[in-house]
Amino acid sequence: MSVLLDPVLSYTYENGISRYTYEDLPEVIDFVLITHNHQDHILFETLLQLRHRIRTIVVPRNNGGSLQDPSLRLLLNQVGFKNVIEMSEMDEISFNRGAITSIPFLGEHADLSVVSKSAYLLQVDDYKLLFAADSCNVAPKLYEHVHRQIGDVDAIFVGMECDGAPLSWLYGPLLTQRLEREKDHSRRLAGSNYDRALAIVEQFRSKEVYVYAMGQEPWLNYVMSIKYTEKSNPIIHSNRLIETCQARGIVTERLFGEKEILLRTKKPVVQMASA
Repeated sequence: MSVLLDPVLSYTYENGISRYTYEDLPEVIDFVLITHNHQDHILFETLLQLRHRIRTIVVPRNNGGSLQDPSLRLLLNQVGFKNVIEMSEMDEISFNRGAITSIPFLGEHADLSVVSKSAYLLQVDDYKLLFAADSCNVAPKLYEHVHRQIGDVDAIFVGMECDGAPLSWLYGPLLTQRLEREKDHSRRLAGSNYDRALAIVEQFRSKEVYVYAMGQEPWLNYVMSIKYTEKSNPIIHSNRLIETCQARGIVTERLFGEKEILLRTKKPVVQMASA
């Protein structure tokens, strides 16, 4: 069973960064899960090269008729993906050894009416893995309700690009009139900061926490235009999360390049990889 989330892959070339490339992926990918339609999470250059390997691609359902929230299903159908499944919040897909559940994804879209965004709970054997993508935890009460439905999780993957670009950086071409600078910069494409990410970790009582989707890898510079330093807020906030979690005995890391995690269960070993 193979599941791939938001694939943005590097080409095979000489580089000092250990990473996964197209050559490392299995010949058959059972599910590709897309969390949302930002360019660092759905890259057609990658998807088209994997099209012949993918059995099913899963996308969040859009709200219909909104220019800022196009249908990912229709887009993918047009480029040759025939088996595309749309999921609404808390929908579930079952498979032989587990299930995929669509989890609410808050914020990160500059306060626009965008519903085609989803975090995913991947349950394999007796392990629960929550991929929160760039969720900005602006309403912790919602995750209290979700926790009552899905219970504790073993590992959380959360993005912490907590500065975020202003609304116009991504959605500017859709605006029909000039947006005042103050309003533009107050509506950000931001993920969770330290407090909001920690609230997710505490709510789901995770044993392992991985900060991901930060765009630090050089092959992502072309789609994200991000250059972090040690003084950048996303680095400061994710460092604080790592320190707090480690002090509590939680396995924590900010991912970069390649990472392989072996989850040992009573059943056969589950292997995970993050690129």
